[in-house]
Amino acid sequence: MKLGTLASGQASDMVRQESLPILDFPTESASLLQRRDRELEDSRPDTAIPHVVAWNITRRCNLECSHCYISAGSWQSAESELSTEECHRVLDDVLAVNPSVLLILSGGEPLVRDDLEEIAEHAASAGATVVVGTNGTGLSKQRIESLKQAGVKGVAVSIDSLRQTYHDRFRHGSGSLSATLDAVTRLGEQGLDFIVQTSLTKGNRSELTDLVGWAAEKGAVSFNLYFLVPTGRGERMEGLSPSENEEVLAELVDLEQAYRGRMMIRSKCQPQLMRHVVEADKESPLLNYATRCPCGIQYCRITPEGKLTPCPYMPAVAGDLTQESFGDVWRESPLFGALRGGELSGRCGRCEYRAICGGCRARAFAESGDPLGPDESCAYDPPGDQPLVRPREQLTYGADAPREMVWTPEAEERISRAPSFVRGVVTRRVEDFARRNGYSVVDLEVMAEVRRKMPVDFSKRLPFFLREREKESDQVERTDA
Repeated sequence: MKLGTLASGQASDMVRQESLPILDFPTESASLLQRRDRELEDSRPDTAIPHVVAWNITRRCNLECSHCYISAGSWQSAESELSTEECHRVLDDVLAVNPSVLLILSGGEPLVRDDLEEIAEHAASAGATVVVGTNGTGLSKQRIESLKQAGVKGVAVSIDSLRQTYHDRFRHGSGSLSATLDAVTRLGEQGLDFIVQTSLTKGNRSELTDLVGWAAEKGAVSFNLYFLVPTGRGERMEGLSPSENEEVLAELVDLEQAYRGRMMIRSKCQPQLMRHVVEADKESPLLNYATRCPCGIQYCRITPEGKLTPCPYMPAVAGDLTQESFGDVWRESPLFGALRGGELSGRCGRCEYRAICGGCRARAFAESGDPLGPDESCAYDPPGDQPLVRPREQLTYGADAPREMVWTPEAEERISRAPSFVRGVVTRRVEDFARRNGYSVVDLEVMAEVRRKMPVDFSKRLPFFLREREKESDQVERTDA
């Protein structure tokens, strides 16, 4: 099944809004079992938990970015969006499955929704970690403060070039780069964590080192480099060649080493980074992550209309949250079940790195219509006779960590504020520190000592869930977990 390419222009965007493709996938469990990768399933230490849920709460946007996977724009209507009350109901369903979910509120441009803060506050007050994905042009001083008051812990802003001509043309908005740069300055001044996100193209490939350096200088928590997935308006774009992707991934490994302890650097929609990490950097903290493509395993996306898909770049619908509960779809969708252990085809299926990479499932779907198909953006041609490269036999991000020490109620409350996808790793690290330093109980004093013993760069970036509540308004210490 190959998804047809729709005609360009607003008419095609409206067609996409009306109907997302529904994957015709086997619904009988016996059929799914015929395509299971038993070796892959045995290598995975974690279970399917929705640690991260991205929610496109609108298709409306003040910009018209060239690569937009949801074909957002100013012409889009709010008519099909879920109401505030419907959003609250869906949120309650999500939180019933994972009370500590990391919720990404995005769009379109989420700042165009007047109820954004109300939605964020509903989730944050129930225990979710809420972040907002925005183009940054609407982040006034007042809006940043409003988001903070609603419980938003950070924002992701999109910057594709430090050259105004390129960024503004790519985003189809005159003055957009200047507005976003001003917003980044305000975020730093007002103490709200931010991530810089860049979409990689042939036009900005040469700027990667400069963009990373600028993001670190401005105080970004992370720099995320997105590789093109040909969906939405991105169907009309040409990504880098496999060999060019290889060069960029090797450069990312070097940049991650250079900025380690100061700013995270990650590839998005290109898990092939992990092959480079395994081969070049055995000490990389990336090896602590569950790094395989997370679609439908630890990650999913909700559309503005309430459809649930594996990720924002894969418009195959797993279920309709206006008709079904989030938990039922998460547990019972044949599409999700296939992504969690289905046998991949082509080069991805015979690759020894499939347990830590697996290729981008959204790109495979966009190019072949098969979510278990090969990711042809990869230059590596696996021989097919090599032993499976397994994840580290230790606690990975997203895995739970049983308590091995006594924790005081106050310390338990503090660590409970950590998002579920990092809580296990942080718990293990705190306990390791306590044992090494002769503590028998983990209390707030131990957690404060952990903070003081961090390397200098980390001490400037204290995780929000280790901060003292009464000092949060006065401190701007932040970190990646």
